[in-house]
Amino acid sequence: MTSEKVTLSNGDPVSPDHREIDPATGQQRGYVVLSSEERAKGFVRPLRDSYRHIKCNQVTRMGRSIAETFARDPSFYSGTFCSQCRAHFPIGEDGEFVWIPTGEKVGT
Repeated sequence: MTSEKVTLSNGDPVSPDHREIDPATGQQRGYVVLSSEERAKGFVRPLRDSYRHIKCNQVTRMGRSIAETFARDPSFYSGTFCSQCRAHFPIGEDGEFVWIPTGEKVGT
């Protein structure tokens, strides 16, 4: 992955401190996404912006650039955030998140 193919979700360049956690929200300072040019190449999966955390039953909605990154490259992320638990968790076959409305595991 080269730096010109990724940015932060707000469009800023990826910074060394982007993974710092805001104690008030549990979220990172910034989230890495594929660049708009990479996302414009098309999606290999449907564009979905909501998922449910099976453990707490909360639905979390993603920003568009993050959702488009998932749709363009489903293996781009190894984890995701739960807005109820205010924490990050792994995704994939063993993960605790399913897409709304299909119920497919996030990251598979």
